[in-house]
Amino acid sequence: MASDMPESSKRQAWFCTTGLPSDVVVDVGDMTFHLHKFPLMAKSKKLHELITEQEKNHTAETVSENSNNEEIREETDTKHAHITLPDFPGGSEAFEAAVKYCYAVKIELTPLNVAPLRCAGEVLEMTEEYSEDNLVSKTERFLSQTVFKSLKNSIKTLKSCEDLLPLADSLGIVQRCIDSIVSKASSSDPSLFGWPVHDAISFDGAASSRETSSRRNGTGGDKWFDELKNLSPELFKRLIVAIKSRDLNPEIVENCLISYAKTRIPGVNRAGRRSSSSSIPSEVEQKELLETIVANLPEENGLRSSQAVTIFFGMLRAANILNAADACRATLEKKIGLQLEQATLDDLLIPSYSYLKETLYDVDCVQRILAHFLHRVEQMTTIVDVIDDEDTGDEQNRNRFVELMLVGKLIDGYLSEIASDTNLKSEKFLELAFALPEQARVYDDGLYRAVDVYLKAHPWLKEADREKICGVMDCRKLTLEACTHAAQNERLPLRAVVQVLFFEQLQLRQAIAGTLMSVDTGQTDMQTVPVEQQDESVVEGEVVRHVGSTWTAAVRENQVLRLDMDSMRTRVHHLERECSTMRKAIAKIDKVDPVVTNGRRGSIWKNFGCKFKTQVCDSQEPTLVQARKTRTHKHLKQQ
Repeated sequence: MASDMPESSKRQAWFCTTGLPSDVVVDVGDMTFHLHKFPLMAKSKKLHELITEQEKNHTAETVSENSNNEEIREETDTKHAHITLPDFPGGSEAFEAAVKYCYAVKIELTPLNVAPLRCAGEVLEMTEEYSEDNLVSKTERFLSQTVFKSLKNSIKTLKSCEDLLPLADSLGIVQRCIDSIVSKASSSDPSLFGWPVHDAISFDGAASSRETSSRRNGTGGDKWFDELKNLSPELFKRLIVAIKSRDLNPEIVENCLISYAKTRIPGVNRAGRRSSSSSIPSEVEQKELLETIVANLPEENGLRSSQAVTIFFGMLRAANILNAADACRATLEKKIGLQLEQATLDDLLIPSYSYLKETLYDVDCVQRILAHFLHRVEQMTTIVDVIDDEDTGDEQNRNRFVELMLVGKLIDGYLSEIASDTNLKSEKFLELAFALPEQARVYDDGLYRAVDVYLKAHPWLKEADREKICGVMDCRKLTLEACTHAAQNERLPLRAVVQVLFFEQLQLRQAIAGTLMSVDTGQTDMQTVPVEQQDESVVEGEVVRHVGSTWTAAVRENQVLRLDMDSMRTRVHHLERECSTMRKAIAKIDKVDPVVTNGRRGSIWKNFGCKFKTQVCDSQEPTLVQARKTRTHKHLKQQ
């Protein structure tokens, strides 16, 4: 048994409570151990040699000084051996455990203390050759039978080797831990590596379900992953190099890297902040670590999720703040561009950290990212043209179209955000707006909003420049709501307003023509539908009756719509006749008394105008709504 007590010199003292006086004093770190030489010499060859050597030296010195002095001879016999072990691996805790082992006290080996005890046994020379069942053999058995068979235990032991270098490296403990981790990782499910990345941003039930499944599989889930993120940068670099040399799944490598980055580099993970207890490395260390992590990112497409893209954007922001190498930033921009459809508008809003840029956001960076995305889309188009399988080609085309649509919406939203920046040049706005192909936008409403915001933030633009800005949108691709707003927008140039009105009128004509054609087609189809034979099966009869009822309902709706349109035409003709009557009345007044006409023309127009506007407002709603309900009711009643 052992106990601790403080000494007057502010050092901790450790005594072995065996009832016998100690005859050996060993200083390790800030601890002084009062021990007995026989248990130590029985297990440790190193301590046996040190104690024996000190005893010989003390004896020789005393004899040479006064060989006839009996008091000095007695003092020599009772003098303690004093040994100092500087830089002992594992410190006083490891030496205390080794001492207990020498005293035959049972010690519990764990993944955290086995490496320090293995190094302590090496320094003290507690080998099997010197004594049977010694500390070195006991720790080696625990490493091979317990630690290296578990992924989580291997990471814990590797973590404990950080303060044992270079001895732990020379004994092969570090490399064996790394080999064990890589071997277990290669046979693990990549999703187990991936879910802690997603859980750091999205708080849903997926994390708990994956944790449960990982525990069933014995891999430990988030437990071993948390241990991996606590490794020192030096050991983590060695681990990543070993993982990449085994050609593992790119998702595993990428997950390890980005999870370590968001733990070690502040600002990478914008959703989950670092804990205040963890030490923050210096800017130089952060820069070196970030460049190392980015340099080891796999070139293949790894993770494809919005959470991973958000972390890449966080790493890109950190690279800008830390002034990382251009190659580091270029790699991140390319990684983001390959999956830009997964990004959000908040991700794209990268502030300008350089004093050389006048704009609030880094527009040039977004342009480079977009260029990488468009290059990948072109590669997809080339691959689709080569593919012989028609179904595979169609699926690739659909995926490409969907990605283009998502990025088109994203860029339009980004343009709307940066358009309010008064320092944004019109050339930069136009360049980014024209970068996307035409098929990326089904409607140009988002682009129109960006144009409106830009014109509002830049009221000093000339008419020609405003027309150039408006030239980025296609008036034919504006919805009815956007057309209505644009027709009343005083910030738009006159030419743009005229184009909007023209295409709005064209859309209305096409809609009316399409409705009339559908009515005629419905009636023709009803007349030409052949009568099916009556002796068909019951299922086929039900289908025919269902189709017939559907066609009947469609024809009725078309007839009601046509009646409404006829009523609208009649009302328009009536209004035209009213207008013609007003013109004739005004002409007669001008002929009778021109002087009076000049004074009364405004009031006459006002009176007629009020009457005209009231009639239009009163006639439109009942014609389209009430008349439809009345005619439909009468039509159904007649049938």
